[in-house]
Amino acid sequence: MQLAREVYLLTEEFPRSEMFGLRVQLRRSAVSGASNIAEGHGRLTDPQLRNSLGMARGSLYELQTQIELACDMNFMTPSSRQRLLDLAIDAAKLINGLLGVLEP
Repeated sequence: MQLAREVYLLTEEFPRSEMFGLRVQLRRSAVSGASNIAEGHGRLTDPQLRNSLGMARGSLYELQTQIELACDMNFMTPSSRQRLLDLAIDAAKLINGLLGVLEP
């Protein structure tokens, strides 16, 4: 959730021309990660949770790529880029830990 909040705040500063481009993609990826975790938790079975965690991890990797592109396009500062990447890496570590516990 913290990562999604940070992405929303940071993308407010994107150029108007990106209102329907990279700005939206970053937001969707960030929200998708958190939403997939919540959905998987609500399904109450380990296989469904594992599947949702896998989708969340995919969204995080997608988000990391979009963060890099946004920085390359000068839509964010290198320090903002690093802050978001650090949060994404922390979230990925948590997801990977959960997946390890849920191995069949």
